[in-house]
Order: sequence, then C-alpha cells, then structure tokens
Amino acid sequence: MPEAYIVSTARSPIGRARKGSLASLRGDDLAARMVQAALDKVPGLDPTRIEDIILGTGQPAGEQGFNVARIVSVLLGLDTVPGTTVNRYCSSSLQSTRMAFHAIKAGEGDIFVSAGVEMVSRFTQGMADATPGADIENPVFAEAVARTAARADAGAPTWTDPRAAGSLPDAYIAMGQTAENVAQLKGISRDEQDAFAARSQQRAEAAIASGFWARDITPVTLADGTVVSADDGPRPGVTLEALAGLDPVFRPDGTVTAGNCCPLNDGAAALVVMSERVVNELGLQPLARVVSTGVSGLSPEIMGLGPVESSKRALANAGLSIGDIDLVEINEAFAAQVIPSARELGIDEDRLNVHGGAIAVGHPFGMTGARITSTLINGLQATGGRYGLETMCVGGGQGMAMVLERL
Repeated sequence: MPEAYIVSTARSPIGRARKGSLASLRGDDLAARMVQAALDKVPGLDPTRIEDIILGTGQPAGEQGFNVARIVSVLLGLDTVPGTTVNRYCSSSLQSTRMAFHAIKAGEGDIFVSAGVEMVSRFTQGMADATPGADIENPVFAEAVARTAARADAGAPTWTDPRAAGSLPDAYIAMGQTAENVAQLKGISRDEQDAFAARSQQRAEAAIASGFWARDITPVTLADGTVVSADDGPRPGVTLEALAGLDPVFRPDGTVTAGNCCPLNDGAAALVVMSERVVNELGLQPLARVVSTGVSGLSPEIMGLGPVESSKRALANAGLSIGDIDLVEINEAFAAQVIPSARELGIDEDRLNVHGGAIAVGHPFGMTGARITSTLINGLQATGGRYGLETMCVGGGQGMAMVLERL
C-alpha cells in the first residue's frame, strides 16, 4: 500500500481564552492562515490539487459551525478544493490526520490538508467547556457535575460506570471531575500532580530559552498590526510551593487545581499529508512517515486513561514496542491522567513531553492533535530520534494515538 508522509506543519501561538492574545480572531480566519502557512512550505505544490481539507474542531458550532473546513477553502480562494469538518473532541485534528492517512493508504488520493482549530474565546455561553467546572451554565452539564459530586459525597467510588446502577452515563461529565476520578482510582496524589505540573512549566521555559518553541510556532499578525509569536501559557519561575497553594477546582477535597491541568485556549494548526508518489514527483524531503494509528474507548468517567489502550493499539499496528519509541507526547489535559497513563505504558520520563506540554502551552481542543504532531516532529529533529508516539485522552471516554517515523 502507498505510504503517507507529512511534508509540512504550521501551528499558531496558543492564546488564553477570552483574555489572551488571539481572542479577537475568528477560528475560520486563524485556521485559514495556518493552512496557507503549511502550504507555503511545500515548493512546487499547486493547491488546486489538494484532494480534501480535513479539519477537526471540538465544538463545531457558532463561528466554528457550518463545516468550517469548507469555509477555510473558500477563504483561501480554493473553490474547487472540498472540505470536511470532523469531531473527535480533544483528538479531532489527530482524527483528521488519520483520515488523510487512510485515504492515501487506500489509494484514493495523494494530497490532503489535515488541520484543527478551537477558539474557546468565541464559544457561545453555555456550551461545553465554555466555563470551568462549577461555572458551567448548560443545565445538562450542570446536572452531570451535580450527580458526580453527589456520588462522591455519598462515599461511592465516582469512577464506577453508572450503567451498573441502571442509569445512563454522563458521557460529557465535566473533564475535571473525570480527572478526580482517575486520581482516586489510580491513587495519584496532589503532590505528584503538582510536581508533574511544575515539570511541564519548567521544561517549557527551558524550551523557550533554547529557541525550540520559536521554531515550532508560526507568528500571527492581529488587525492592529501586533505580531503574536509566543504561547500565552508558559509561566516562568513556577515552583512547587506556588502550585501547592492553589485550591482544588472541581471538588472541595479534590486534587485537581488550575495549576496542574491545562487552561482553556485558542489556536489552530495544519499539516500537509502526501503520498510517496507526489513526494517523489515534487522532489520533496518529507518530515515524517505516518506509521500507524489507534483509537479506543472506555468509561466516560475515567476518560483520562484513554492513552493506554489507544497507544497499545497504535504500537501493535506499527509492529513496535514502547521501547522502540524515542519520544512520547501525551497531551497534558490533567497531570492526574498523564501520570498513570505513562506508568501503565512503561514510558521513560526522559522521553515524555521533553519540551513541556499542555499544562504549560495549552490545549485548544480541535487544534491539539495537529499541534502535538508538529511538536513531536520538531522534537525528533532536535534530538535525532527516529520514532515518536503521540497520544491523548478524549472527552466522552476515548483515547487516540499515532506513531510517526522521522525522515
């Protein structure tokens, strides 16, 4: 079967939602800029040859609705290039890459754009994740939070699948509640979570100093001429003592704080994925080969453990073991779920999120899959590694993973 190669990447800085550097932008506009930036990095490519723009977004509504992928193609003047928008929540733009990978493997196309966008700043009030934890105004989500809190107050193990009691599961229970469930189930302490969060911030700070993140980021110019070239999230000088002083967010006696989980964010990213035939035709040097992918499901209440089974499936599909992987990127939705996921997979800490992760740089849901791909490729280039694993938990009770080979 044909091989699929990633030949270029582009990702915006990541802004903090509502009060951050990108809050004034529309998602379709930002996504179009990143798609154009990725295309500009491919010499000799006629963009009208693109088979499809496949774009992921976690909340395909409002300004991100009406098939935003097609809006992107029209904004770029590519009227003959189709577009489709996909939603696998936190892994939406990893799903878009998977679809491009599968299409090329099936011989049904040679050139695809995989992209992702999320502008939480522009969410309609009351949408899922529009506001943190107990501030969610959507009554369905508020009820889900209340039911989970009630189970915790009653001393019930909140990670137990509620279907066992004959009720329907809270598939999109507030994500912080699921992190508390995982911490309870796996015995992950507050101290462990804070230590991991400090590690993420400190590694991101070191990566900024080394110029790593500057190489990863495509600057964005705002309407007033301001150029945004760095992520809003990293906080220089974060200490364990400072993190320890933060109050729990989701449960009064909980362990998840604003410091040991990712913030709410804005951002977009894009990749150009090609078949070997067109790579050779254009004389390109690919960045990486897509080796395999894997997706899995689990109880929504412990969705944070999704990376475990999905990574095992991706590795099995690749014919590799975790020992063959040089760098691993687990999306840092919560320290409470990264720690046990990494342990169960047997990941050496020296290979895990070596430049920091989403706790520091942020997690715009639909963007994250493509952002992590860019970061992983740049990390493999910087370290000389061959194989990389990207994986993440997915709201609603799923996990997703991809294995890449640097070229």
